[in-house]
Amino acid sequence: MSGHHLEVAYLGAAVLCASIGAVTDYRSRVIPNWLTGPCFLLGLFLHLCLGGLRDMGTALLGGLVAGVVFLAFYLAGGMGGGDVKLVAAVGCLAGLSQVAGILISTALAGGIFAVTLAVVSRRFKQTVSNMGTLLVHHGTTGLQPHPEFNVANPRTLRLPYGIAIAAGTAMTLFGVILGQ
Repeated sequence: MSGHHLEVAYLGAAVLCASIGAVTDYRSRVIPNWLTGPCFLLGLFLHLCLGGLRDMGTALLGGLVAGVVFLAFYLAGGMGGGDVKLVAAVGCLAGLSQVAGILISTALAGGIFAVTLAVVSRRFKQTVSNMGTLLVHHGTTGLQPHPEFNVANPRTLRLPYGIAIAAGTAMTLFGVILGQ
């Protein structure tokens, strides 16, 4: 199998994993461990079988890099642990060479979804104000979660971020297919 076809296959598996995560996140606001753990291991296995030991190593690194980036947002109170585990599994399935594209596309999709949610909920002005408060808070306290504006507070607007992860992963796949 050529390099391009392998990239498409890996990303296809990552899109499938992320899509299942998006559906469960939307329905229950939970991304289950029964999905993320096996998908992470599947990523290692696929890369080993189709690309060899070195490819498996880069898949592991892809999962770790993606997971560490999202871990920072988790520690700051901005997302749940399931999101971190899902993006780590997606990064492992897709491989290190696709992680930057997935993270950038996911951030773009997440931003669009967040603005849409704030507008539809008629809380856009309040959301922008809260973002300013969060920037000041994290600028002075680091990754400490804000006492009011965090995912544990049921009154805050919460986006099932698994949807953004799935959209970002799909965008990355389409970019590879189209040769972008």
